[in-house]
Amino acid sequence: MAAMLDEPWTLSPSVRLRPEPFGALAYHFGNRKLMFLKRPELVAVVRGLAEQPHIRCALACAGVPERQFSSYVAALRGLAAADVILRRDEEVTA
Repeated sequence: MAAMLDEPWTLSPSVRLRPEPFGALAYHFGNRKLMFLKRPELVAVVRGLAEQPHIRCALACAGVPERQFSSYVAALRGLAAADVILRRDEEVTA
């Protein structure tokens, strides 16, 4: 977990987030996957990734308590596996 916390990530340029009362819908225009982000705090983390040096800062800036970091990292791993978020050094340039 610690390694991912200290890595730079960003929302994929192929993904759009649509706000919803429960959090947001994430739609990937490339692979056509639709994912539900079921917590507004997770949406805030994902939106803030590009502006922060690493995930740890994005979590802190979104107000996530440190004791909950591991559950958010697990959610972010799922988003990474679906190409919703990308390491900044892996970004696809269009």
